[in-house]
Amino acid sequence: MMSLKIALLQIMPRGSLEENQRFGAECCRSAKAMGADIAVFPEMYSCGYRIPEDKFTLNALAISEDSGFVTSFGELAAGLDMAIGITFLQKTNTLPKNSICLFDRFGKKCFTYSKVHTCDFGDECRLAAGEDFYVTDLDTGKGTVKVGAMICYDREFPESARILMLKGAEVIIVPNACPMEINRISQLRARAFENMTAIATVNYPCGQPDCNGHSTAFDGIAYKKDAHGSRDTLIIEAGEREGIYPADIPIDELREYRLREVHGNAYRRPEKYGELVSEEVSPPFIRSDKRK
Repeated sequence: MMSLKIALLQIMPRGSLEENQRFGAECCRSAKAMGADIAVFPEMYSCGYRIPEDKFTLNALAISEDSGFVTSFGELAAGLDMAIGITFLQKTNTLPKNSICLFDRFGKKCFTYSKVHTCDFGDECRLAAGEDFYVTDLDTGKGTVKVGAMICYDREFPESARILMLKGAEVIIVPNACPMEINRISQLRARAFENMTAIATVNYPCGQPDCNGHSTAFDGIAYKKDAHGSRDTLIIEAGEREGIYPADIPIDELREYRLREVHGNAYRRPEKYGELVSEEVSPPFIRSDKRK
């Protein structure tokens, strides 16, 4: 039975871009030694999720997707024969973006995804939002798996995971930088359940401001064949400490489950969902700081 081993790199930033690159590479090598097929970093690892108020300082922290930092992880992916999802503050022609670049095991760039649902009520009001969600056919060496990504606050919108599922995602990777408590973890459990999709979330450990570890992975399989009743889809929930936490996603079992169960896209009625694409916002949800 095919499985996908995802290494959740619940690690602290090291204080500079160069130190983050060195330590991040070291952790990827450790992940490979654990048998990982893919290693994923917490949100905006290049700068440790720092978003300075001063625009010059902010722009100085931003790096391009073709920078030495990002491309070094593509080269490392090829050298390790392991996919890597590296996160960074991305330099653009306008405002920086909160992004993840996924490299396959050959070092090929599969996609660069930028966070669509920026936290405009906080520091991310100084960042630009992403434009779309992406899914790629990831060659793992064992077989091809359809992998998509969302970032942190994207989790709080059912539409994010839903769109990724509709685009074919079997596994969704989620870089994160916030306190993971019962409600946020429950959101991820729900996204996995309702889309019959595995979801792997990577947070910073306790010690990083506003973070507490508790990286998680859900396999999305609520009902085992020939088993009585439902089950918790949680594969792993890390503690608060820094570490590399491997999660095995049973891909073949997930695919068989998706063929027979009732969630996902099996019985949707999209012709009834017109309000979901309306741009009108009514009280009590009007916020002065919301951007287009």
